Amino acid sequence: MNRVLRPLPLLALAIATAAPTVLPITAVQAQDEKPKKVYPPIIKTEMTTQDFNLALRADTQTLASLAPKGVSAFDFVPAGREAERAANGYVHIGDLHLRLRTGGGAWQDYNSSTLRKQITALRGGKDVLAAADITTSMGEGIPLKVERRWLNEDGVLAMRFTLENTSAEAVEIGVLGMPMVFDNIILDRDLDSAHQEASFVDPYIGRDAGYLQVTRLSGEGPALLVLPEKGTPLEAYKPIYEKAWAKKDDNFTDLSPRGQVSEGFYDWTVASKGFAEKEWSKASRQWNEPTSITLQPGERRSYGVKFVTAPSIRAIEDTLVAHKRPVAVGIPGYVLPTDQSASLFLKAPSKVTGFESFPEGALSLSEEGSGEGWARYQVKASGWGRARLTLTYADGQKQTVSYYITKPMEKVVADLGHFTTHQQWFEGKGDPFHRTPAILSYDREENKILTQDGRVWVAGMSDEGGAGSWVAAAIKQLDNPDPEEVARIERLVDETVLGTLQIDEGEHKGGVKKSIFYYEPEEFPDYYDPKIDWSSWTAWNKEHSNDLGRTYNYPHVAIGHWVLYRLARDTEGLVTRHDWKFYLKWAYVTSVAMMRDAPYYARFGLMEGDVFLDILKDLEREGMTEEAANMKRLMTERADHWRSLKYPFGSEMAWDSTGQPEVYAWMDHFGYEPQAEATREVILGYDPTIPSWGYNGNARRYWDFLYGGKVSRIERQIHHYGSALNAVPLFTAYRKNPKDFHLLRVAYGGMMGGITNIDQEGFGSAAFHSYPDMMQWDAITGDYGMGFYGHAITAATYLVDHPEFGWLGLGGKLETQGDTVHVVPQDGARRRLFVAPAGLWITLEAGKIASADYDTKTGEVRLTLDPASAITPRARLLFETTTKDGKPYASDTGSLERGAYAFELGSGPKVVTLSPR
Repeated sequence: MNRVLRPLPLLALAIATAAPTVLPITAVQAQDEKPKKVYPPIIKTEMTTQDFNLALRADTQTLASLAPKGVSAFDFVPAGREAERAANGYVHIGDLHLRLRTGGGAWQDYNSSTLRKQITALRGGKDVLAAADITTSMGEGIPLKVERRWLNEDGVLAMRFTLENTSAEAVEIGVLGMPMVFDNIILDRDLDSAHQEASFVDPYIGRDAGYLQVTRLSGEGPALLVLPEKGTPLEAYKPIYEKAWAKKDDNFTDLSPRGQVSEGFYDWTVASKGFAEKEWSKASRQWNEPTSITLQPGERRSYGVKFVTAPSIRAIEDTLVAHKRPVAVGIPGYVLPTDQSASLFLKAPSKVTGFESFPEGALSLSEEGSGEGWARYQVKASGWGRARLTLTYADGQKQTVSYYITKPMEKVVADLGHFTTHQQWFEGKGDPFHRTPAILSYDREENKILTQDGRVWVAGMSDEGGAGSWVAAAIKQLDNPDPEEVARIERLVDETVLGTLQIDEGEHKGGVKKSIFYYEPEEFPDYYDPKIDWSSWTAWNKEHSNDLGRTYNYPHVAIGHWVLYRLARDTEGLVTRHDWKFYLKWAYVTSVAMMRDAPYYARFGLMEGDVFLDILKDLEREGMTEEAANMKRLMTERADHWRSLKYPFGSEMAWDSTGQPEVYAWMDHFGYEPQAEATREVILGYDPTIPSWGYNGNARRYWDFLYGGKVSRIERQIHHYGSALNAVPLFTAYRKNPKDFHLLRVAYGGMMGGITNIDQEGFGSAAFHSYPDMMQWDAITGDYGMGFYGHAITAATYLVDHPEFGWLGLGGKLETQGDTVHVVPQDGARRRLFVAPAGLWITLEAGKIASADYDTKTGEVRLTLDPASAITPRARLLFETTTKDGKPYASDTGSLERGAYAFELGSGPKVVTLSPR
């Protein structure tokens, strides 16, 4: 369960610790300076289908190439590495993993890749491209005969295994796994070639309706879909571990290295009971109930998948429908607060005959009507946590949709604020590192604050793994300030950030340290816990921790200053230590210091880098023209650099999903539309919409458990901070083009996915462990707060008139009456509303939206705001038309002040009317 897989390659480790003089990431291919080994060529048999030019190895008949027609120099499988991956021990599409037992005995493992032997070619027949009996390669003593066929059925490529029980007794198949080997390898590629040549895979682990989508890093089409043949459910999606790092008794491994430059390969797992009884026995429940298959003596059964292409990522669901697959679309997604209801739209070749909720009663389903070929159901939730909806169709197929149930959003946010500022609040008298007061990382298993960690930044309030919790506590106050919590954030910023974490005077004023905790046993001989391994490179000494050159740390500190500026400016009596100008100046100073003291990584987009755009806008609105002009100049230099690159998404890693949001923000702000559009499409390449709370809007990340998790390993992370951060640009892009509903679905999935990390008391986990030997949240907070920042700045209600689905309220309760659409926001912030038909984006910097009415004939919007409170006596309302063909709007109340309409709130609700001009 706590197996540690291969750490990051040495280059990435060096970059993580070095001064800012390392080579840019485009030099990632320099990881291996030795001459490359020359391998003998592989003899292949080339063939063609409607969608593909493909090739099979002549000796094994495994897939050697799968190139979509009409696309040059691209292959979905690692065809260019076929020769180096030809030896025994490397898995390919066409291999098979089996775990069998007879008579209730012990499980026995068999696979076709460990020790390959001569296979027996079989006669072709109708539609058959190639066929073979591969039993000899499966291992000694296997009680089954195994045949594999490659077919071209009506132009569609298919791979099918036929298993026959050749023994005299029943055989139970506890594992049936088909390796899915696609070219997700970044090694030896710069960013340009990686985006053009490599692909990522996302699974819909939905049983008979399950599929894989393989999308190019560029976001360009076509996309590959792997679809199940009848009786071949995608029950589980199991990683195929690297042989060198797997457990000794793991018989389903691969020799290819896994790491930051290669996520590795997975099995399409049809039956998984054999894993559930062994490797997964201590895990939380799986996406689906593990099952096994029993073959009686002489019985034959076939299992297979089909390979089809969708012309684009947005056309994936249309392609599924065209191939008569059951398709589910959840609106607003699959994260469901208990005070809200969701819609589930289904289109399938067979009618729904029943549904089942697990846990029982967690989910209820009721018909809401249908239209445009879609059946519409209302979904309501009770309880908390993971839930599974199983739909049964008349043709016998079963589809599972995975939901996550939460408290009402305002309660979730309140829980997080309380937990971070109370359970994680640290006032250690005499703390030698001067972390007093602080909000430190937290271990949920031990229920204690982490004052020490071998990765020193985790206990040092900096870097992502140590800053996450206090950033979450700060940004929570932006829309939902609590006086006691704000007072603690003020103390933290004034007493610990300024002067300890951040240089507060002198030539490096504004510089931010890598960590304020460090490892110096000679300085503190009795302090460090001997049970912790202090021998790793991660145990920075004082000099390393005091380094100001890690650019990624500056947005965290800027957020603390900026939130206090906003609270001091737009509320009454909350911020008492300094005036608003003090904090805005420090936000500015932090931004300038980043470019002065940490210029190297500033060439990349930064997580939470959107805060710099907000700081610039506030400087301009406050009339701080000198500071605004200087900051704009600095940010323009960065933007112009990105504008010169085809794929400007580098970082300290070989490939990353954290720079794109800030790159998009500045491309959009400066009007660099082609670059903004390219960035948007790249995000869609690694950020899918899938009928599962875990994968819907889940921006790909698979290495940060090493740096901010308790179980430290390479693993596909579910709702790491990238999910909510990548939602930010997708929301912006959607508001510019509300016809592109796909953008809103992915964005909303990521934004809401970013709060599933928060448990029932308010603890925020770094991410969810998706590998089936765990299936649970990591036990420490780590870098979670970066994700909550993305959630907090995008939380909003979206009012949409969809051409097929009708009126939708994402984030709010919607009712229609005549020409009026009424919406009550339930998004947790209640400060942002987008009326898609009007292209009208409404935001409040002070005040809350109780409800809104949209007149579909006149375009008028009537906002009802909450009454005044002690800290919010006045409202600040901003609105803009974001679409090119939208009409400008005017308000019937308020005076223009710093770019917003300001007006008094009273003892009762305040109604504001916005009318199109």
